[in-house]
Amino acid sequence: MADEKKIIIDEDWKKQAQQEKEVLKAKEEEEKEQEPTEEESGEGRSGPLPQGNLAGLINMLATQALFAMGVLRVKGQEEREPDMEMARYNIDMLQVLEDKTKGNLSDDEAAALKNTLSELRMGFVQLVQGPPPSDSPDE
Repeated sequence: MADEKKIIIDEDWKKQAQQEKEVLKAKEEEEKEQEPTEEESGEGRSGPLPQGNLAGLINMLATQALFAMGVLRVKGQEEREPDMEMARYNIDMLQVLEDKTKGNLSDDEAAALKNTLSELRMGFVQLVQGPPPSDSPDE
């Protein structure tokens, strides 16, 4: 057993490593204190918000209707039943917007609002009526 190797532990190395760890930890804590919060830095958003305009309002209401109908889902969230009442509310809000802005919109804006309403209404009706009956004959 004379050939057995001995492990020599350098106590100074352990102390130095521990000191370096403590210095790094202190620096990390100091940096955390100096970092702005999510609200201050604007993190949590994917970038600056776009300028408010009619197209944005139409898209916002249409998106809410699509979420309520269950057409759109948030990735990672469990699937839930469509809320047709909320979908109807958002579609009705778009209708109010169309009624109240009639004659004050550009041709493009009026067309976008009309097309969005039309598509949402068709999707709403299809969901309420359910899938079309099967064409295969019963045997």
